Amino acid sequence: MREIVHLVHTSLDGYVEGPNGEFDWPVMGPELSAYSQALTDRSGTFAYGRRVWEMMAAYWPEAESHTDHPHDLAFAPVWRATPKVVFSRTLEKADWNTRVLGADLAAETAALKREPGGDIVLMGGAELAGALTGLGLIDEYLVVVHPVVLGGGKRAFPGATGRFGLELADSRVFDGQAVLLRYRRAENRG
Repeated sequence: MREIVHLVHTSLDGYVEGPNGEFDWPVMGPELSAYSQALTDRSGTFAYGRRVWEMMAAYWPEAESHTDHPHDLAFAPVWRATPKVVFSRTLEKADWNTRVLGADLAAETAALKREPGGDIVLMGGAELAGALTGLGLIDEYLVVVHPVVLGGGKRAFPGATGRFGLELADSRVFDGQAVLLRYRRAENRG
């Protein structure tokens, strides 16, 4: 069965966006970029909430015309080629090799996990991550903590309810500044 791997970039004070919705603070240095590329290599599907999907769909299809950042140049063709899922109750269709799901989050996600292929990498959607966490459907959490305090904004897991254990599977420092904390759900021991 495929796993859902949630990759989230947070500030030191636990926010994924600043007070005005800003997401200009994560720094994708060469080491973090290489780790991210290895993660996308093992994935079979990228998953998003609607708002993050709209941001991604506005940038990645033509990223090469907007930037010369090595990370973006390497990721853009991968993004375009990889199957994607957007969870939304309002979006009816999406381009760029993307399915829209949203009628029954628990059932549709469980069915998605049973499909053949590589892991499902959830790259955005704090509310979606909170809901999937509450349903016990995220298998691995990759939390990248960046050296910035935002002082407010959107929390990493708004709406997540209930308490459950996690096991630290790995930690490392990238580019001398960002720290990865890789956790697995305690009941997913191999």
